[in-house]
Amino acid sequence: MALGQAPYDLWPVALAGLVGGCLLFSEAKTPMRAVGAGWSVGLAYFGLSLSWIVEPFQVDAAATGWMAPFALFGIAAGLALFWALAFWGAAHAARRRMMALAVLWAAAEFARAYVLTGFPWGLVGYIWAPSAAAQWASIIGPHGLTLATLALGALAASVPGAERKAWPALGSAVLLAALIGGGALLLPPLQDLTGRPDVRLVQPNAPQREKWDRDKVRMFFERQVDFTAAPSHGGLPRPALVVWPETALPMLLHNADEALGIVTDAAFPAQVVVGIQRSEEGRWYNSMALVSRGPELELLYDKHHLVPFGEYMPAAAIFARWNIAGLASRAEAGYSPGPGPVLLDLGPELGRALPLICYEAVFPQDVHRAPERPDFLLQITNDAWFGQFSGPYQHLAQARFRAIEQGLPLLRAANTGVSAVIDGAGRVLDRLPLDEAGYLDTPLPPPLRLTLYSRTGDLPMLLVLLFLGITALWPRRSVSD
Repeated sequence: MALGQAPYDLWPVALAGLVGGCLLFSEAKTPMRAVGAGWSVGLAYFGLSLSWIVEPFQVDAAATGWMAPFALFGIAAGLALFWALAFWGAAHAARRRMMALAVLWAAAEFARAYVLTGFPWGLVGYIWAPSAAAQWASIIGPHGLTLATLALGALAASVPGAERKAWPALGSAVLLAALIGGGALLLPPLQDLTGRPDVRLVQPNAPQREKWDRDKVRMFFERQVDFTAAPSHGGLPRPALVVWPETALPMLLHNADEALGIVTDAAFPAQVVVGIQRSEEGRWYNSMALVSRGPELELLYDKHHLVPFGEYMPAAAIFARWNIAGLASRAEAGYSPGPGPVLLDLGPELGRALPLICYEAVFPQDVHRAPERPDFLLQITNDAWFGQFSGPYQHLAQARFRAIEQGLPLLRAANTGVSAVIDGAGRVLDRLPLDEAGYLDTPLPPPLRLTLYSRTGDLPMLLVLLFLGITALWPRRSVSD
């Protein structure tokens, strides 16, 4: 199943694994054995698909390397509990246990997107990222796509034990055809970008263990300034917007006037969006600043959905007894959250952007909470934390889903890659490869479509899952009743 996630993108193999997981459930004769099957499947799935979790702990291996195996096992085992609970509930279903499993499994995936701040990384529905079926996210969202995927696996797994094998076989074939064929019909044609404003994405490629090295910070800063001032690719006009990645400046905002002056002079006449840290009244913030020449700070956004144990420590006082702090912590308990989503008004030419800093692009509900509909999504990130194999590509795939769900283009500036421009159908129009320093000049795609999911969010799917879950678990009435 994990081989369906990036960078493998083997969705047929993932479906085979999903069928295998359903068959393991069918062999469980008691609820506790079903729990064991669900937890084991989840442990293996999350253990492989989230193997990049060990990478942040290797940045300072001498201090935090020992935590890596505990972190990987802990998060895989913890997330597997959601699946174990779904298997346990399905084992109590009065009838159609396999379809009850699909519903409760999808409900478990929904729950892990919200419970304890949520962690919807690697949703089962994301296996469709390389296929046309991903377009269904514009209508039913990622959780609806997950439910359809799990229903497909359950139908296929029901074939061997069914008295009339033709029905589940036909049902799975029809559902697979609907996912792929229907998705192809939902895929809109490429937009004409003639006359659209140009933007520049800057990628300095600063490895995390070198990013704050006093002997190298000036080199990384000057590299980004040179990219900002460089002539446009392909004879394009100077960009209207230059985007630097997350925490791109090595100083705090209140000490950054000189540096921002250099940056905005290099970018002129473009506006600049830059990732920077700031402090206020003893609190630290991971921020995105919109700056114009002067330098003038036009707008500021503080990241509001922080990474537990990475950017802040839950119950920090308890962990402090063992000298355990967040990987990116600065103050005693790490970063503080900002007030919530805002829109960056970039003027009539560019429109309004919804800022997303790194991890925030993982959450469809955060994008849906925008105060008004933006013209595009703007993500800055430092994927150097995620290593060089699966993490950065999975992060990119999830950003593509946010574009599909909203029908909006997404600009993505990443420290080490993958920086990309994505249209409202989730197509990567251009990119800078992983671990390559450079800059990307690209026209900004216009908004593509107002999708059904952008209007409704997750509420309809929550109601569907509640209804189907109650129906599946409702006790069967006896003949005497």
